[in-house]
Amino acid sequence: MRHIVIIALMLSFLLAACGGGNYTCTDPLGCVTVVSGAPITIAVELTLSGPDAPYGTDALRGVAIAVTDYNEILSHPIELVQDDDLCSAEGGEAAAKRLAENPSITGVIGTTCSSAAVPAAKILTEAGMVLISPSSTAASLTSAETHQAGFLRTIYNDKSQAKTVAEFAYVALGARSMATIHDGAPYSQELQEEACAIFEVMGGLCVEQFHLNTGINPKGALTRIALFDPDVLYYPLYTTDGVAVTRQISETGLGNTALISSDGLLSSDFIAQTQEDAQGMYLSGPSDLKIDPSFYEKYEARYGEKPIAVYAAQGYDAAMILIAAIEKVAVRRGATIHIPRQALRDALYATKNFQGLSGVLTCSPLGDCAAPNIVIYQVRGLEFEPIYP
Repeated sequence: MRHIVIIALMLSFLLAACGGGNYTCTDPLGCVTVVSGAPITIAVELTLSGPDAPYGTDALRGVAIAVTDYNEILSHPIELVQDDDLCSAEGGEAAAKRLAENPSITGVIGTTCSSAAVPAAKILTEAGMVLISPSSTAASLTSAETHQAGFLRTIYNDKSQAKTVAEFAYVALGARSMATIHDGAPYSQELQEEACAIFEVMGGLCVEQFHLNTGINPKGALTRIALFDPDVLYYPLYTTDGVAVTRQISETGLGNTALISSDGLLSSDFIAQTQEDAQGMYLSGPSDLKIDPSFYEKYEARYGEKPIAVYAAQGYDAAMILIAAIEKVAVRRGATIHIPRQALRDALYATKNFQGLSGVLTCSPLGDCAAPNIVIYQVRGLEFEPIYP
């Protein structure tokens, strides 16, 4: 009998040393259990179809490169599940509901568009999951009043982008009057409102802030705005409306007005659709000046083309901080691991001085992880050339 007790004790010590034994999940949000040989599942909820697909596709490619670079987490392969947010509130809600029903998903990278992020962040937060966006910049997503506990982002807050736009218009261009066009969605409306507010504090005047419903011919809006003869027209829109506005500028008496947009139009597809009409216009967006050139070499080798937008690095970084957080909190029991959801969320918010591709990431209590690494680009030929600051 004594020998049996000794053997049992030895086995218990061995199991403890190897992380064996039973595990009881006490995390308030539950745990993801990954058994021996099974993959750790990460999902993306990005814009993968429609006119704004280049932005989501670019971010997805960054995530995919990160998964390939890392290969596995704690000896488990990584499975990537994809869903389409359609760059809309309805699409974001539907995709988030589908993902929330999958208990094997550890975390979600997305959304592309802020309008999709609003419902998706709420749904996935309530499901105990995390949502890390590489491109949803609307300030309200990380404001104290409306922030969802599961939402973080590896892209800047639009308060910083609006400040860059206003300063560029007032200081670099010498503009004193500005008109804006927005589509009423969180990204577009909040961004132009903040830019106007900062521009007016500096001494300028926003003479018109026009709400253009998506898909409506912008000629009437542009004709009205031309009556004010603004120095600058700022239109932070997405592809369909941004292309329509850009194509009609010269026909509506605004030929001498400086044109500024933002990262919603920073894609090679936008230049291809507007060609000569876009030449010389300005766009704000994330800087790629400090990104390791080897990443772009890897991107081109894998996809046969240069980055089609500006979010691959942010997608890569979102995947990497999620993987790092999983490794930090996972509990091993033999070849099985358990990932506590609240602990995972806490680990993401504890991210500090993480050297990402897009810059150093330190997450605030409200989910802003990226520094305001913003530049102004100018369309020159088929390229976006950084010109400011």
